[in-house]
Amino acid sequence: MDVRRADERYPGGDPAAGITSRHAFSFGPHYDPDNLRFGALLACNEERLEPGAGFDEHPHSHTEIVTWVVEGELTHRDSAGHETVVRAGDVQRLSAAGGVRHVERNDAAVPLTFVQMWLAPLDSGGDPAYEIVRGIADSTPYAVPEAGAMLHVRRLSAGERTAVPDGAYVYVHVVRGDVRLGEETLGAGDAARVTDADGVDAVAVTRAEVLVWEMV
Repeated sequence: MDVRRADERYPGGDPAAGITSRHAFSFGPHYDPDNLRFGALLACNEERLEPGAGFDEHPHSHTEIVTWVVEGELTHRDSAGHETVVRAGDVQRLSAAGGVRHVERNDAAVPLTFVQMWLAPLDSGGDPAYEIVRGIADSTPYAVPEAGAMLHVRRLSAGERTAVPDGAYVYVHVVRGDVRLGEETLGAGDAARVTDADGVDAVAVTRAEVLVWEMV
């Protein structure tokens, strides 16, 4: 188990423009050849956008982009004609495939916080695709078969225990609260990379929200 703390994330974004980013993996100018990916996961970015701030139209290709809103509302528009507002509890996936362009903005009057995760597809190319699941239920897995991955969302009460999926690569990201994973206690923004996970449990120290990726 490799634990990475929130304060170890690479700072990014453009604070002067109302964008604050924290990157868990090598990203942009913060190149780290020893931290390029874990399993299929290429990026786990914590983003905070002030009202009116956002990312102008930009391209992606050969990436599965999964977004989880923590607080606020994210406005999404893409070159395939999708325009949606993503709220807390929704899972959004943009399959960039052979190429797509999109815009992400905070058009609300309150700050927006979201976690965006990029995964490498098993096969390159193809046509872009978009999906949003509104208000995904606790413990309902969300499959990203294009990347050989499954996202598990867990909302835990203090003292509640949940099994971490067994798998070759398991990535545990704490959205809020404190969680004990094995001998380690993880707080908001902390993550654990578990290789060959087998019989690992997570116990909520406080009320918590956790994103768990199960990958081949």
